[in-house]
Amino acid sequence: MTRVHRDPASTLPSSTQSATATAEARQEPRRAIVIGAGLAGASACVHLARHGWQLELIDRHPEAAMAASALPVGMLSPHVTRSPTPLSRLTALGVPLARSELAAAVPAGQGWQACEVDNLGADAGRWPAALVRPAALVQAWLDEARMRTTLVCHWSARAAAIARAELPDGRVTWRVADPDGRTVAQAPTVVVAAALGSLELVASPGPSDAASSFPLHPVKGQLSLAALQGPPLAPRPRRDQGVFVPSYEDSGLPPRWPARLWAMGSTYERGQDNRALSAAAHLQNADSLGRLQPAAGKHMREELAAGRLLGWAEVRCASLDRLPLVGPLPDLDAFRRTNRGPAPGQRRPALREVPRLPGLYMLCALGSRGLSLAALCGRLLVEQIESAPTDIPADLVAALDPARFAWRQARRQPVRPP
Repeated sequence: MTRVHRDPASTLPSSTQSATATAEARQEPRRAIVIGAGLAGASACVHLARHGWQLELIDRHPEAAMAASALPVGMLSPHVTRSPTPLSRLTALGVPLARSELAAAVPAGQGWQACEVDNLGADAGRWPAALVRPAALVQAWLDEARMRTTLVCHWSARAAAIARAELPDGRVTWRVADPDGRTVAQAPTVVVAAALGSLELVASPGPSDAASSFPLHPVKGQLSLAALQGPPLAPRPRRDQGVFVPSYEDSGLPPRWPARLWAMGSTYERGQDNRALSAAAHLQNADSLGRLQPAAGKHMREELAAGRLLGWAEVRCASLDRLPLVGPLPDLDAFRRTNRGPAPGQRRPALREVPRLPGLYMLCALGSRGLSLAALCGRLLVEQIESAPTDIPADLVAALDPARFAWRQARRQPVRPP
């Protein structure tokens, strides 16, 4: 059964009323549906709420952050490379933004703690970082959205298809249906933030070969952890192939996890969609930990042998080029009808010229960088929805465009004979 939770907008301090007041001044409120209640969906919700949008949130779980965002502890730090890449540049922008969101919304010790990390890989050295329980940030974002606007949450509801409908006045709206064809929600704007489930949804209003245009794949990650009974086995986290967290304390971890723990991981298993804990993955984490901190690696093997080692495993969503998909969805049928290969002397269309499905957007494939990228991607998405300027460089915006794969395929088409 679908559980619906309705939260009326609350009275806000004067310093936070501007976005809501702007929306209320409009003759008709702006309404959006967000599908997916993990980091991506919660970021979309809070950024839309800050601009006065009325929201409906759909998720197949009974509450928020129950899939990959349920990670007990993760590392918030930039993706460091020897030379700049799109991912390293994005995390350089995203990490400070995420850190400011945490500091404003989540009390230290109740979902995150500041730290430093000893990086042993590229650009070795000691870097500022933070340890974060992602669900705490998800909940804080949804709480803020409830304060700012109307948020209707459809829990335990599966969105199976999105269908386009035209209103009598000619405006386009989108209907989100469950597997039985029943309407879950309907609005002019829909944000698909459903991780791997996004592919089924974006395929429903488009062509049958959507998998090649939105190449998403599963990446299983397993974290090994245990209660920390004595002093930490390292003064601070260490990172190379995986991250060793020698100590993390969080009042929000119980009852599922110890309030004080150590952790190692997580694995990065491409193509794996099995969520079961694996002894082989524990051993892989132990090998990685042994290289990072030999004494800790030995301790982990002892905990595993004694049956005291705990684990968490989930499947993350990644794209073919390891970058998120953020922005308006392409109208693939229209694009292919008008682009069957250029005639001699005719230029190929630019990415920005790919036709779009009005009101339909995507925010997914954050991979293992959800903490670093969710806030940045949510902000960018709302800037695109509102046609507002962004300070993110244009080449990075293009690198995230959901149309990029179909556009690249079209550019490989041969020139049509005269």
